[in-house]
This record gives sequence, structure tokens and C-alpha cells, in this order.
Amino acid sequence: DETSVHCHSKATTTLTVTTKKTTMRPLFIKASKDHLRYQQKQCCLSTTTLRPFSSSQCRLNKLLPETKTQSFHNTIESASSSNDPKRRLFIRPHSNGVTSASFSTSSPSPLKGYDLLRPECNIPQSIASRIGTNLHLQPNHPLNTIKTIIEDYWQNRSTPNNGFETRDNLEPIVSTNDNFDSLLIQPDHVSRSKSDTYYFDNDTVLRTHTSAHQTTLLKEGIDRFLVTGDVYRRDEIDSSHYPIFHQMEGVRMFTEEELHQAGATSPKDQVEFVEQDLKDGLEGMAKSLFGDVEMRWGVDYFPFTDPSFELEIYFNDEWLEVLGCGVVHKDIVRAVGRGDQPGWAFGLGLERLAMILFSIPDIRLFWSTDERFHKQFTSGKIVTFESYSKYPPCLKDISFWTSLEGVESTFHVNDLNEIVRDVGGDIVEQVELIDEFVHPKTGRTSNCFRISYRSMDRSLTNEEIDTIQDQVRNEVVEKLGVDLR
Repeated sequence: DETSVHCHSKATTTLTVTTKKTTMRPLFIKASKDHLRYQQKQCCLSTTTLRPFSSSQCRLNKLLPETKTQSFHNTIESASSSNDPKRRLFIRPHSNGVTSASFSTSSPSPLKGYDLLRPECNIPQSIASRIGTNLHLQPNHPLNTIKTIIEDYWQNRSTPNNGFETRDNLEPIVSTNDNFDSLLIQPDHVSRSKSDTYYFDNDTVLRTHTSAHQTTLLKEGIDRFLVTGDVYRRDEIDSSHYPIFHQMEGVRMFTEEELHQAGATSPKDQVEFVEQDLKDGLEGMAKSLFGDVEMRWGVDYFPFTDPSFELEIYFNDEWLEVLGCGVVHKDIVRAVGRGDQPGWAFGLGLERLAMILFSIPDIRLFWSTDERFHKQFTSGKIVTFESYSKYPPCLKDISFWTSLEGVESTFHVNDLNEIVRDVGGDIVEQVELIDEFVHPKTGRTSNCFRISYRSMDRSLTNEEIDTIQDQVRNEVVEKLGVDLR
């Protein structure tokens, strides 16, 4: 096995790693002003060539691709000891087997023309770099299988000349008007806060749901459509939550001819007809996915449907919520120029359904590049996932006062989650509040969070996790203004 590392002193330093092996263990690379220290933990390298590197210490903790044929472009923030927020590390594995990495002290390239360093932007590079991955479009991927089954169901339920239009590659960068206002989500709604939503600027966000395209498509005159795509939310960290997931939105509007044929003439009759058609269709969809299961309907609330419902199924000895739905709110219909035309809409999460149907225990697995995960699945087939490893977790606690003494706290747990995700990546399994204390004299609040690190593919070392935890602690103080204990 041969591995060579070449580092050239240029304006933008480039590091190239070439290996004859198809798999490698994690690399830990540190660079200082006059030399490079290359550490390969748990892996023997017979040949290593080192040349001068750039200034400012940096660390790379990144699994190289399992095979040389995989081609993708990941961007990871440099874990630099420098406080320069513009310093970035770019990693590019290529199909020719050469993995290149470059450090740059210039600003990151704008994403679709938006500057990620603007003060009002709260989108980290780790999130921005995954825009356009589109797991739901990848053949054999479980999310693609769920998407295909649902699309086929609705197309088969339609007449040949009146099927559903499918949109599965719409831009996830949308206006706040499309994502919130057009759907009657009020300005003070919690979902609009920067602790919950990723903002490019005050008027532009990463969509939080595929419903963000509903009014645009309705204005185009489309009566039946299915929209699938990646959605983004700042959220907690555990086995069932991830800042990027995938949704499907379904909408059907009814023509006067269809309502006349159904005998639905009054507004009340039309709402009842639309509601029944919605429930009949979704019950059939659930059976196409889960088989002949027991179902029940509950009343729910969504700003954009009235009335609103949720569908639950009894599966594997428990009741599970499958989706939310309802009759499209009349104010939305009127706003898009459709008068009082009735229709229904539903929304569901592909990961939730796939985790249930494929028995996938951790949402991070959908993003895995490990062949042991992907080789288990074939397009269109639902199979039971077989776990190929269960490595032990590495637990680290962090305690801090949520504000400096005499300063009002602005701490939000999602801000902590974002830092931990951005530093630790997908080896972060869970962040959990394990203790809270209010000082009886000062009134200051102290929180203790336990961070669980666990890789789905390998064992983690205390040394690498200590390095990550140190960076988490530093960034929490710098970005959140808390006082470590």
C-alpha cells in the first residue's frame, strides 16, 4: 500500500492524497507554518511524502470515500485555531482515485448568488454543501423507493388524461413569502424564527416544507401535482431528527365538472366531498405501503388547510402518525385567483416512512456512503435493513451558564445543536439536556448537555473526540456568549 501527500506553498494551498487502497481509515492532518504533521491512526502507511504547508493550524477529520470510483464534492469548515471565519477547507474526491484538499483564506463562494457570511445568514457551510444532493433521486436509495411507490399509486388512481404532475427537482431556496406568508403562517409564528429556520437573508430561506411551492403551482393552473424535495430545519439531534430531510406534498383541485358529477353543489357538500375523496385516497396509499393495516383519523391544525386531519396506522404493535392533510384553505385558493374552487393537500416525510418500512434505526444512515448500507437496497423493493455494525458511543458533557453575569440570556438549544453538528458532522448521535440549575442569588441558569458521538462505520478514539469537543467548547463561547463551567 502506498500513500503520498503533497503540499505546495501557494496562495491557496493544495493537498493531494493518492492511494492504491480502495478504503482508508480516518485521516488526521495538522498543518503549521513550517511543517506538516501527518497522522494516520489505526492504519499503516509505508510511504509518506511531506512538503511545506501553509500558515495557521488546521485540522481535517474526514473519512475518505470507500471506493475510488465515487465522485462528490463536500465542503467542510476548517477547524482552524485562527478566529478567521473566512478560512475554509475544500475536499474533492474524484473518480480517478485522487482526493484533493485545499485551504483558502478567501470568502466561501456564494451559493446561488447568496453570501453565506452576511450577518443575517445563519446557514453553516456543512448545510450549504449538501444542497443539491437529492437523495430522493438516487436509484436504489430507500427514499427513492418510497417516493416511487407513492407516485405510482396516485398515477394509477388517476384517469389516463388527468394524472398528477410530478416535480422532484425544484430549487430549495425560496422566498419567505412562498414559504410562510402565502400559506397563512403568521409573522410571529415560531417556525419563522432563526432558531428554527435557515435564512440566507431576511427575505430568503431554505424551504422548511415542500408546501412552499404550492401557491406557485396553483397560479400556473395545475390542478393535480406531487412535489418531492429536500427540506431544512434547525432541530434537535437524535436518531430520528436531522437538519435535512425529504418531504412529499400532494395537491388536488376539483373542477366544476367533477363536482357536478359527484352531486356536490353547495359549499358544504363540496367540502364534505373533497374531505372524503382525500381520506379514501390516503387510506389506499397507506395500504400500498404498509399492507392491510388498521387506521384511524384525528383532527389536527395547519394554517394552510381547513379542516385539517392526521392519519395514524397500527403497525408493529403501535399507533404511528403517518401524515397530515386537509382541505386547502379558502383564503389561499382565492389569493391565487381560483375563486372558491375546492381542493385537498397532504404532506408526509419520506425518512419517517422509510425508517418504519425498512427498519432503519438511525436517520443519519440515509446519508451514509458505506457500501454495506447501499448494497442492501434495490429500487422499488422494501426490505428489512440488516445492521452491519454497532460501535460504542463516546460521551462528552458540556456545562455552561446560558449568559454572562448581568447579561440577559438569548441562548436557544438549536443554536448549540447547530454548532455541534457543524463541528462533529454525522458522528454526533445525540445532544441531550441532562441537568439544569438556577442560581438562587444571581438567577443565572446553568445547563449541562451530554453529547453522544458514535460513528455508524467505525470505532471512534478518545483523542479525536477530545479534539472535536474542544472545538465545540471554543465555538459555544465565541458564538453563543455563554460562560463555561
